[in-house]
Amino acid sequence: MDRITHLVFDVGSTFTKATGFALAGGRFDLLASGQAPTTVENIETGLAAALARLAPHVPDWDAATFASSSAAGGLRMVALGYMPKVTAKAAKEVAMNAGARVLEVLSSEDPPPYRTEVLREIRPDIILLTGGTDGGDASALEENARAVAGAAGNGWEPVVIVAGNRDAQASAETILNATGIRTRRVANILPTIHELRVRHAREAIHDQFIRQITRAPGLAKLASRVRGTVIPTPGAVLLGAELLARGTREEDGLGGLIVVDVGGATTDVHSVLPELEDLAIEERGLVISNEKQVSFRTVEGNLGMRISAGGVVEAIGARAVLAYADPAGLAAAFGRPLSGDAAEELAERLETYAARLGREPDFLAPENALEGQFDTALATAAVGVALRRHAGSLATEANPVLGLAPGMPVGRDLRQVTRVIAVGGVFAHSSPERRRGILERAFANPGLSLLPASPRFFTDDRYVLYAVGVLGQHLPDPALRFAKTLFT
Repeated sequence: MDRITHLVFDVGSTFTKATGFALAGGRFDLLASGQAPTTVENIETGLAAALARLAPHVPDWDAATFASSSAAGGLRMVALGYMPKVTAKAAKEVAMNAGARVLEVLSSEDPPPYRTEVLREIRPDIILLTGGTDGGDASALEENARAVAGAAGNGWEPVVIVAGNRDAQASAETILNATGIRTRRVANILPTIHELRVRHAREAIHDQFIRQITRAPGLAKLASRVRGTVIPTPGAVLLGAELLARGTREEDGLGGLIVVDVGGATTDVHSVLPELEDLAIEERGLVISNEKQVSFRTVEGNLGMRISAGGVVEAIGARAVLAYADPAGLAAAFGRPLSGDAAEELAERLETYAARLGREPDFLAPENALEGQFDTALATAAVGVALRRHAGSLATEANPVLGLAPGMPVGRDLRQVTRVIAVGGVFAHSSPERRRGILERAFANPGLSLLPASPRFFTDDRYVLYAVGVLGQHLPDPALRFAKTLFT
């Protein structure tokens, strides 16, 4: 029997996963995988249960161990900057795989007292302080520092990442430190209007994420056993997608791809376009409208299969959700034609079902054929809406300021992407026919959206893309060779 040499855990908010690999011949082989409910009272109990699911390939703790986690739910973050759209984009990019959730974006358009009051109400774990290009205006960063300082106290102890105009960082830090607020200075995330440099700010937030998750009972012990650091799960998935798309020095990647990750609370879309890597700065456009970075991730916090099922209905309406369903399958489950009063009744029953899922997020499987059709429609709608929010679109009217004419592409252009990888329980636990049906209907009729013209669909039905991302940080070539066997 092959022995597990590399073990990867993922401690999620609901389930803890364990995946065991053997490294041989320069490639990882998947030996076993399993999952068990996450035990919040002590993470180790869930870890042990997930590990037991790997039998008979149970490793000793001397196997090389790695981990990702989303159990802590992510750091609660507020961003403050100068221009609202630029600050929002910067915050999104910084938080992309660092383990943070952006709750609010404040800018110089908001009165300083309002900024202070919002911070007092939200009491975020971390604050991203931005403002001004290097050598530009210094007042915005200092003003935002004073707004944060005004909100301090009453047991609230945030960490402020100072990531604005380098010439104003020292004075902003002095303002914050005077009230006892902890700070960390990093390189300006917006050194010019054409550049967005988020690596240093992202690393600072990741450090805080690690400090937070290790407070959970049992997770600190796991963190002491792993090689490297515990990676936020969305970041691990993105790292896996990047490795698969871009390749390594020794191993070619597969080129542009999309990953759609449907969970109970969110639907994430990742796209990686390696061909954009060689664009000159000027070709990337202004930061405010630029979606030409190699890696791009969007998180739809109101689109999910359980706790956020109601958000799917609220986003587009019950009838629009049902339009994503297979008409024949829906009619057969309902027992009569989908017309007249039947359509209204179906919409009401879908709303009731979605509300129940929100109240009972641990509800696992539909209890009858109609609920199964509702689940499929919700999944398809979540994917379809998330994709259209992620992708760009064709301009419908001229805009001389932006240099746009009708029919010109605006935003993320995914039309040439051919590989789509679906992640999440709704795909892992479905028949091949159901998976394909969900994806085909979600991608159908793109309209003005810049979605793939001829997508090919793959499913991460063993929950291994996160493990590829984690292992790829240490052994990229073997991880990539393994991933290519699954998604080609």
